[in-house]
Amino acid sequence: MLTLHLSPGACSRASHIVLAESGLPYTLRRVDFAKEEQGSPAFLKVNPNGRVPVLETERGVLTETVAILAYLAQLAADAGPALAPADPFDFARMQAFNAYLASTVHVAHAHGRRGYRWADEAASQADMTAKVPANMRACFRLIEDEFLVGPHVMGEQYTVADAYLFVLSGWLGSNKVAISEFPRVADHFAWIGERPAVRRALQEEAAL
Repeated sequence: MLTLHLSPGACSRASHIVLAESGLPYTLRRVDFAKEEQGSPAFLKVNPNGRVPVLETERGVLTETVAILAYLAQLAADAGPALAPADPFDFARMQAFNAYLASTVHVAHAHGRRGYRWADEAASQADMTAKVPANMRACFRLIEDEFLVGPHVMGEQYTVADAYLFVLSGWLGSNKVAISEFPRVADHFAWIGERPAVRRALQEEAAL
């Protein structure tokens, strides 16, 4: 049995969606950010980094969205539909996109909420927050024009990258960027949002 530690609405939602897509059995454990449970001794024993997602497996603990998504795609290969390209080059292309979401897009978003990770001065943190809309707009312009092949991230095949993009696209409004600025991204967000697994994941998070 797989156990996913998550916070509703956080990047861990991508791993949750993929679990729902995979056909694999799983349980969920909420990490309540409002109560700062991510810094609790109990959670730090699971992930010393104090962040979600965390996936507990029979072989040990995995952290970081990019790694968890790749693991779930490979683990689920015999349990349901393919969630990643079988071709090594295409798999690497998918991972390059996921790495961009993790290392660039997510970080641009985090500058508005967790500027304290990078600066101590209030003025510096405020400057980072002010820059978030421009940075997110630039990130999604690149996704819109160069990375989103359509209809899915990798073309015709649905992959774990679609779940990840769906989650980060859903953050645009909170970053004061209208998703309508990016028609292909907006279509992707609406389409992926109708998938049964996505609906299931959202319902499960609402019930936590």
